[in-house]
Amino acid sequence: MHDYYHAPASILTALLLPAFGYLYLRYRDARTLLWFLGFLFSMFAMLTFYATGWWGIWPVRSPWGMTAGQTSLQISAALFLASLSPLRFRVGRFHVWYVVPYTLPLVACSIVFYGVFRGAEPKGPVDLVFPALGLVCFITAIFWGAQKNIMPAWLGISATALLGGLVLWGLFALGVGWALTFVECANFLMTALLMVFAFRRFSPGLLLSVTGLLAWSLYALQAVPAIAGDATADMNLIRIVVMAKVVAALGMILLTLEDELNLNKAARERERRARRELEAYAKLMISRRRVDDFDRQGTEICEIVVENSRFAQAALLLHSSGRYRLAGSAGLDAATAKALADMAARIPATGFLAPGSVPPAVEQTQTVRLDLTPWLWPGDDLKRLHFTSVLAVPMTSRSSIEGALLLSGLRPLAGKPAAAGRRSEPEPLRADDLLPIELLVGRLQATRNQTMMFEKLIDSEKFAHLGQLAGNVSQQLNNPLTVVLGYASLLEETSSLDAPDRKAVGAILAEARHMRSTLESLARISRPYGDELAAISVAELLSDMGELHRTEFLRRSIEFRLSIAPALPRVLCSAQQLRQAVRHCLQFAMDAVDPPTPTPSDELKTIRLEAASEGNLVQILVGHSGPGFPNPERAFDPFASASAEGEAASLGLSLCATILRDNNGRALAVNLEPQGAAIILELRAA
Repeated sequence: MHDYYHAPASILTALLLPAFGYLYLRYRDARTLLWFLGFLFSMFAMLTFYATGWWGIWPVRSPWGMTAGQTSLQISAALFLASLSPLRFRVGRFHVWYVVPYTLPLVACSIVFYGVFRGAEPKGPVDLVFPALGLVCFITAIFWGAQKNIMPAWLGISATALLGGLVLWGLFALGVGWALTFVECANFLMTALLMVFAFRRFSPGLLLSVTGLLAWSLYALQAVPAIAGDATADMNLIRIVVMAKVVAALGMILLTLEDELNLNKAARERERRARRELEAYAKLMISRRRVDDFDRQGTEICEIVVENSRFAQAALLLHSSGRYRLAGSAGLDAATAKALADMAARIPATGFLAPGSVPPAVEQTQTVRLDLTPWLWPGDDLKRLHFTSVLAVPMTSRSSIEGALLLSGLRPLAGKPAAAGRRSEPEPLRADDLLPIELLVGRLQATRNQTMMFEKLIDSEKFAHLGQLAGNVSQQLNNPLTVVLGYASLLEETSSLDAPDRKAVGAILAEARHMRSTLESLARISRPYGDELAAISVAELLSDMGELHRTEFLRRSIEFRLSIAPALPRVLCSAQQLRQAVRHCLQFAMDAVDPPTPTPSDELKTIRLEAASEGNLVQILVGHSGPGFPNPERAFDPFASASAEGEAASLGLSLCATILRDNNGRALAVNLEPQGAAIILELRAA
């Protein structure tokens, strides 16, 4: 009799095919692609093999239709199996998937039996073809099951041997047709077993998938005489098998969606973990007073990294005095830390972690995989302790590598369950695991650079104040000393002096000349030291100065505006002296808009730092919104004002003018309209 029960099941399966196609296009997952192809071949089998029999569309079965349907069923079952066990082996330079040599004998057997022999058992030596093909398939299945997979090897071999033995028994006892049916059902049983080991959770998707695959494999029960001889039981079994395909398809779609939900949940958890890690790093108080104080925080920095990141070991290398040294570590035993400190001293000051010299740990990250072997000595403790490879986050400045944070001991994510029968293995490292640490290292590098700049600036200011004091003393003593020398010279030329008086006048002249020599030395100290001239980037220098004083601008509530013209040429001067000149101009501007004794004012406090070029000249303008110069022509005269504040300001501007003259430039003072003033530093382009 005709059974049209297959029609709605086939229609439902066909309607679910686009869902598998969309899931593959959405996620580009090989497993989803194989599921799509598996159901596609199954649909083809239903439209050919089933249509000639159960549906009764064609009254006579077509041998090649039967061949196409049976072959499609074998390929479909093999694709489902391969989707959960995509292992391969190597033949020369080629990699071959196990499913290929496993499926080809089944396809050949189906074509020969249903197409060539039209479903009739052959007689004679030709009958040996099918056992030979079955043996090839069985041997491939044994090797396939013995590979390290999501399922233990012993269980894979046992299940494969049991099901393979059943298939071989069916081949010799029931014939080739039933053997092919047993292979198909065995593939569905193995797929259901692999699915349990692959997903390891109790969910609606897994339950429907396993149930559908198990019911799909029940078609082999038609070999039981009690079912084969009962038309009703046989028809009900076929209905269960057909409906199982729909159930399996729905389950696999749910599995894919459940995996996506788990991925989204894991992504949210990673985001929360990264946010907590960033908050912990933000609370770290980094010393900005001196570089030595910063370097002494190395152990504290490493402890915070170990406490909040996925790494159980951390070490901080810093460059100072021409070599690298271990500034601190956490999670390392004393022997490893000592051996690492000894090795750090052997790292060359140049070329360490140069861009392109070491591979990245993860794509699109600054972290690299560092091999410590080139700096190990024979018998080194690090080699004995198996500490020869680490991850390194470089502290990169404009011209060199100032240090690196070394990381090791990747830990598994908290709350991630371990697979049954396996040790807990850490989840692969991702870019978002390294991002908080890289941001911390960037902050460390910027803070250390800023601290070094502050130290240089403080030293420069000390010398500048010493020079100002020397210039003040020299100027204040030079005039009375000139008077003493003048009168002593007149006394020396007097002829009426006796010998003792002339000796006394000579002593006065000698000591006065010695004092003048001392004052000339002080005058030379008051001038800035000239260092080697070089082509200096004004844009970089002004950007550094703006960043250096940004905190002070915020503290004083001063609006700072930086404007640098594009393609600004370099200038030939001393970088240290030009930096000192700009520093004095900025200090003068800050004192002008925010004096030590403030007056009530509602006006906005503004400082402008601009740079532009005109012809062969580069002009640096430091303007402010404070009061203008009473006499701009004398702004650079030392001690132009009688007040203490004006005296200090005029000394700084006087030093600026001297620096510019020594570097073949000049300094100008102008008043701005309607209010404000500016210092213009002009230098020749290199």
